[in-house]
Amino acid sequence: MINVSIFGASGYAGGELLRILTGHPKVKIQQATSRQFAGLPVSLVNPNLRKKTDLVFSHPDQLKKCDLLFIALPNGESMKYMNKLKTLAKKIIDLGADYRLREQSIFESWYKQKHLNPEMLKKFVYGVVELHRQEIKKSSYVAGPGCEATVSILSLYPLVKHNLIEGKIIIDAKMSSSQAGLKPSLSSHHPERAGVVRSYMPSGHRHTAEIIQELSPFADKLDVAISATAIDMVRGLLVTIHAVPKSGVSEKEVWKAYRTEYASEPFIRIVKERQGLYRFPEPKILQGTNFCDIGFEMDTVSKRLVVIGAIDNLVKGTAGQAVQAMNLMYGYPEETGLEFPGLHPI
Repeated sequence: MINVSIFGASGYAGGELLRILTGHPKVKIQQATSRQFAGLPVSLVNPNLRKKTDLVFSHPDQLKKCDLLFIALPNGESMKYMNKLKTLAKKIIDLGADYRLREQSIFESWYKQKHLNPEMLKKFVYGVVELHRQEIKKSSYVAGPGCEATVSILSLYPLVKHNLIEGKIIIDAKMSSSQAGLKPSLSSHHPERAGVVRSYMPSGHRHTAEIIQELSPFADKLDVAISATAIDMVRGLLVTIHAVPKSGVSEKEVWKAYRTEYASEPFIRIVKERQGLYRFPEPKILQGTNFCDIGFEMDTVSKRLVVIGAIDNLVKGTAGQAVQAMNLMYGYPEETGLEFPGLHPI
């Protein structure tokens, strides 16, 4: 049994960590911090946890030593506290963006701010388990990947590694409202957000840097562009990726690449059915699960390879992936605490 705490537990990512960890047989949640809700029960913010836990939010200044600390703060915040936090926990998993990029200059270019703790950047392992399993097992510091980066990296990795595509990769991402986090804004105000199909970031998405960082070791040159569209969905993420297959690449070779890399992966499913309603990945049925569903279609007319990837942005894209990494760090089966298969119908 390990004692874990969550630093910044009142947001959506922190709430998902609480939900998953309350059912984890190897974990005791020692503290969950919140400035705004200190002294109040966590079930006040997370009503789904009523009768599941009697834990009360602690003030961040009251954080005690623990075995593992999850950090679930907004981007740009954890680096302000890291030097203190690393004295309180043997292992740290940071769900924010502060330690995802290994190079200080790249972080500062994409996030338009100075990194306050650059000496820690190379100590963090990027937390896509399927690519960094062995490093995560040995590491004390893991950086939780961005949700859009997670599904894009997993969807593209076999194709890039097996040298099946060339030229520019276009990622069309359909984003849910929970990806904006708990703090409200004009764009998340219900009259402005409800029913929307809004192209809010047609270029320049920051997760591009993560995709390039993680896939570049398998390619001579990687040319990636993301266009992000906000849609009327609370949780879930769907990417439609347009790539150019190399001359002569067959559908059989694409199948082989995905099977080679993912046949034994517990949370990746290749979804390409000949019949039925859910012939390709669909985020709706992934809500609450740690699965990443990936499908593809060869377009022989336009000579495209269209790849479809879907996840729950708060689970495989954030909290679930972090718990999967925690399981590895402590030698537990990866699936522990993450067995929920989803709901249908929903």
